[in-house]
Amino acid sequence: MTDERFEALVKRLDGQARSNPGAYRLKVLLLAASGYLYLALVVLLIAMVLGALLVALVNLKLIALKFIIPLAIFLWIILKALWVKIAPPEGTELSRDQTPELFGLIDELRLKLDAPQFHHVLIDSDFNAGVVQIPRLGLFGWPRNYLIIGLPLMKSLTVEQFKSVLAHEFGHLAGGHGRTSNWIYRQRLRWNRLINVLDATESRGRFLFMPFLRWYTPYFNAFSYPLARSNEFEADAAAARLTSKRVLAEALTRVDVVAQYLSARYWPAVLERAADSPSPNFTPYGHLGGSIAAEIDPASADQWLEQALQATTSLDDTHPSLRERLDALDEEPRMAPADETADRLLGATLAEITAEYDRRWAEDISPVWEQHHREVSEGREKLAELNARAGRGEALTVDDELERAMLTDGIGGDPDEAMRLLRELRRRAPDDPGVIFNLGIRLLARDDEEGVELVERAMSLEHQAVVVGSQALAGYYERRGDEQRSTAFSERMFNQLKAYQEGESEREQILISD
Repeated sequence: MTDERFEALVKRLDGQARSNPGAYRLKVLLLAASGYLYLALVVLLIAMVLGALLVALVNLKLIALKFIIPLAIFLWIILKALWVKIAPPEGTELSRDQTPELFGLIDELRLKLDAPQFHHVLIDSDFNAGVVQIPRLGLFGWPRNYLIIGLPLMKSLTVEQFKSVLAHEFGHLAGGHGRTSNWIYRQRLRWNRLINVLDATESRGRFLFMPFLRWYTPYFNAFSYPLARSNEFEADAAAARLTSKRVLAEALTRVDVVAQYLSARYWPAVLERAADSPSPNFTPYGHLGGSIAAEIDPASADQWLEQALQATTSLDDTHPSLRERLDALDEEPRMAPADETADRLLGATLAEITAEYDRRWAEDISPVWEQHHREVSEGREKLAELNARAGRGEALTVDDELERAMLTDGIGGDPDEAMRLLRELRRRAPDDPGVIFNLGIRLLARDDEEGVELVERAMSLEHQAVVVGSQALAGYYERRGDEQRSTAFSERMFNQLKAYQEGESEREQILISD
């Protein structure tokens, strides 16, 4: 199935899912069951042949044995490929005795939505919340329910906003969405694992599966996208009933804005502290709540919110866009303040949990931190040397001038001066790919159209610039609302990455025929 046909199919099925969610869910489950039916028939056929050979072993002996061994091995490979075990999620276990207020909120939501009980409530360091069902018996189900709550999320939302997020997650379980989604997810894993096993073993039994899998897998994936999106809208509706549409809109807005703040400003600023300190000397989770209140100014919030609202739902992500979710609620985005955050629900354990994740963070980040400190120290020394040589009137090579401009931007923190140096260098070396590329990338970041021609020319001169250049151009056109060109450059980036991967795979072995 081509990408165009896949997209057209998903769009058509999305309309069916919205008009009649129950019937559509049944259709997907029947389609998923048909995949199991095919595999069951193949396995049953192999088992019947194996049984017949075992019966024939009494009379035919060695002749039957030659067929029994490879057939038994093949059957074992198939059964092993069909058994997908999902590891339980990681996190710090919370108990009812330690956090009675949090568990009181969980019980309230669970009873109102008639959702199943959670066997484990975990807190982790992600900016997220979710429910996970892990089957105890593998293929035969009997799920164990996990609720995972991110500490940064609790430090970013009010109690009511946090309640609406939990209600959304519980809404999946209340409607059976968690069980359905996990079952479908395991189904996808089984198809992929089956193909990988057959390819790795170069099994002669590939003919039993490959024609079916080539047709079935993309068709099943197309059906699963609208189901997941439909589930999200229904879970939003459940959350709005338990809190309000306004509160849920506030939570959705704040989550998108804070997520961009964390990735674009907070964590980069934390790592930049390594420039002046050889080892981690900061407690990011301890500072997180106050940092959000102090650093998300109205202008930045408006900018990040506009970016979130312009984002469209992609076929790579089954979650609807922020704009679609707000429209379904008939609400506008609301960036309400969060003066008293939901982390207070952790009670006396808040300080202990926060300190524990700050300690783990320091342990995990130490190698990266120390390397960054060394690189910055060396970069500062190099920049000082190059500036001193230029100040004395010494002629620098093109490579030296380019390095000076890059260090002025990255280490010196002066992008305007770096831009001036790059423009001067381009006049000196108009055909140098590195100069053209770095100037073009910075112009694109400023949404300057002049960067388009420069980056495209650099990519034509140097194939190693294609991946980063295509990514920058895709982002530039996406910000301008030119979806067609943005998609074209994204495809070019992925095609180049695929070519690199195929080349690496080909170079891993040398054959006699090469």
